[in-house]
Amino acid sequence: MSSSMCLRCLKRSLVPIESSLPLTAGQRAAFSTSPSLAANPPKKTAKPTKTNARQGKTLKLTKNKRAATTRPPATGERKALRKRVVLSNTNALDVPGLQDLTTDSVSGVKLRELQDKVAGLGNDTVDALRALEAFKPTQGWSLFRRPASLVRRETVELAELLQAIQDSNGHQVERRVVFGEKVGGKSVLLLQAMAMAYLKGWLVVHYPEAKDMTIAHTAYQPVTTADGKTIYIQPQYTAHLLGNIAKANRGLLSNMRLAGQHQLPVPLPPNCSLLRLVELGANDADLAWPVWQALWTELTTPSQPEQEGLQRPPLFVGMDGVDFIMRDSAYLDSEAQPVHAHELALVRDYADILSGKTSLPNGGLVLAATTGSNRPSAPTFHHYLNRNHAEAHLPTLVSLRDRLRAQAVDAHSASDLNFAELDSLLSTLPPSLADQLHTFRRRAMASQRSNASVAKFLAACDTFQPELPHWDPYLAIDQRVADVMGNVRVQKLQGLSKEEARGVMEYYAQSGMLRHTVTDGLVSEKWTLAGNGIIGELEKGAVRARF
Repeated sequence: MSSSMCLRCLKRSLVPIESSLPLTAGQRAAFSTSPSLAANPPKKTAKPTKTNARQGKTLKLTKNKRAATTRPPATGERKALRKRVVLSNTNALDVPGLQDLTTDSVSGVKLRELQDKVAGLGNDTVDALRALEAFKPTQGWSLFRRPASLVRRETVELAELLQAIQDSNGHQVERRVVFGEKVGGKSVLLLQAMAMAYLKGWLVVHYPEAKDMTIAHTAYQPVTTADGKTIYIQPQYTAHLLGNIAKANRGLLSNMRLAGQHQLPVPLPPNCSLLRLVELGANDADLAWPVWQALWTELTTPSQPEQEGLQRPPLFVGMDGVDFIMRDSAYLDSEAQPVHAHELALVRDYADILSGKTSLPNGGLVLAATTGSNRPSAPTFHHYLNRNHAEAHLPTLVSLRDRLRAQAVDAHSASDLNFAELDSLLSTLPPSLADQLHTFRRRAMASQRSNASVAKFLAACDTFQPELPHWDPYLAIDQRVADVMGNVRVQKLQGLSKEEARGVMEYYAQSGMLRHTVTDGLVSEKWTLAGNGIIGELEKGAVRARF
């Protein structure tokens, strides 16, 4: 073993230190701790991918690709299509004997003869209402041969009100807000009021949709008033509104002249007509706001019928969707804070007229309608709607209590009293007063069932003091809205009566849109399914439904 080990050591000693053979990379870097291939790592060869491999979960076909041949919609084309109003259906039948609303028939007495029937609109009236944007694309005008609407009880009341204002020679001004259920006919009632005012020769101003002024879709800029306050004007929308007024009231405005001097950026010719003034603002947005101020000054100037061109007719001012101006708008001020809708110049002018702050010396009617389809959150406004509505019915409830009290004084016992009037009044009162009356009725009936003395019923009458709805103290009240709505009369639009429902359903049948014989049973069925005569639901169930 020792000899073998010696030979191995001798063999190793004979190997030369510097070999002439080429050294490998590991031999050159004998003292390096790095991997030998770290400096130049080998490149990974990419695997060949399949060209027809499916990517994702959707099927994409490369063959038979169709090229788009249609053009993209132009600017504003889709909006115009969405807001297009169709007022005629050539497939519908022409209703024989359909009477139109005329200048002679819009007085309260003559219009009462058309109650519960459908009345049409003349061509001139339709043109004026179209210019004022009174027709809505969601209404059913496109289902019938020509525009017509039902003359309901509220329509006759409005006609009598317009006649009373006109007979007062400018001494009467009515301010009213109409509210009610969704698709209950509020916008159509506003349209009927505009049509009757136009036929009577009034000057009609209409804000088509309050929402368009408050959702920050139009340009605006701040201006400083004479008292140092900052308001915001909307030049483009003001010009659009002036254009509507010029188209609808062309005949009246052309016969009226300027009564005073106005500071305008451009000079006006002498004896300039109001039509020329309005068209000037409608054609140039930069002049729209000064022209609007001059126009309102002229319309609120007392009439001078003895001088040519200075007569001023009564004024009708309407607004649809008034809920949107009773809250903060979507506009922002310089500090990125929401601008209240009453700080917008156009809204401020309407709010001043609605509240009575701006007087109408020539008389007129200020009418507003709420919206039920897209009603915004306006707690103060809705509280005052309910409060003012209850306040209008409060005298009726108090007088009923006093009559029952007087009847109880002459009665021998509570069983001799008649409470039938309580039941008939219960369904007509606002919910807040109806709850109080229901509690009083329950106490009165209990005293009658127990054969109690009259003194117990008189005590119940003394404790029954009807109260108006109270404001929730945990909510912040909007004082601007409270000041406007403090003395405004409100009217709740109820459903149709069965006589009115029968009249409109006979019109549907004569137009060929209702394929049934109008009987009492059918009227009762449709009236009940329509939520006790909600006219929009009645039209949906009788005309729009397809089985």
